[in-house]
Amino acid sequence: MARELFLKNYMEDCVWELLDQVLAQDPEACRCDSCRHDIVALALNQLPPRYVVREKGVIYSKLAMLEAQHRADIYRALTQALMQVKKAPRHER
Repeated sequence: MARELFLKNYMEDCVWELLDQVLAQDPEACRCDSCRHDIVALALNQLPPRYVVREKGVIYSKLAMLEAQHRADIYRALTQALMQVKKAPRHER
């Protein structure tokens, strides 16, 4: 039986997973869908992609997510993106 292959930037999942933790640190941050997507997009542009092609790759990337430095890099990128979006949201305050 042929296995279906897929290509995915696993970093996107990692960033989405940590977004709410970063937003929880800033009660003034807007949590609308537009701002959430802008924050994630800006953060992802600052982080290296982690492309996976099959299930084994997903498992490997999930292990990397547990590394302290990897998580710290994502928190830093999300925090910087949050500050940028707060300064210039794409909607009325």
